[in-house]
Amino acid sequence: MEKKVILQGNEAIARGAHEAGVRVACSYPGTPSSEILRELADKYREVYVEWSPNEKVAVEVAAGASFAGARAMASMKHVGLNVASDP
Repeated sequence: MEKKVILQGNEAIARGAHEAGVRVACSYPGTPSSEILRELADKYREVYVEWSPNEKVAVEVAAGASFAGARAMASMKHVGLNVASDP
């Protein structure tokens, strides 16, 4: 039986991304979501972590990595989704 681990929300997202095989993670720095990339960078060294100039660029980098065959994620807070969806 595996031991139980208590995690905060962003720690759980980072662990879930790692366990799902994410190899590229991008985000625009800003709380509350900035802890996700920091956690990935600190604990899961095989994940390439990149801070992006805005949320749209984070999505574009993650999409490019995905098109190249890597499992990727872009994290952002809810208002960042407005920036990411700007045409």
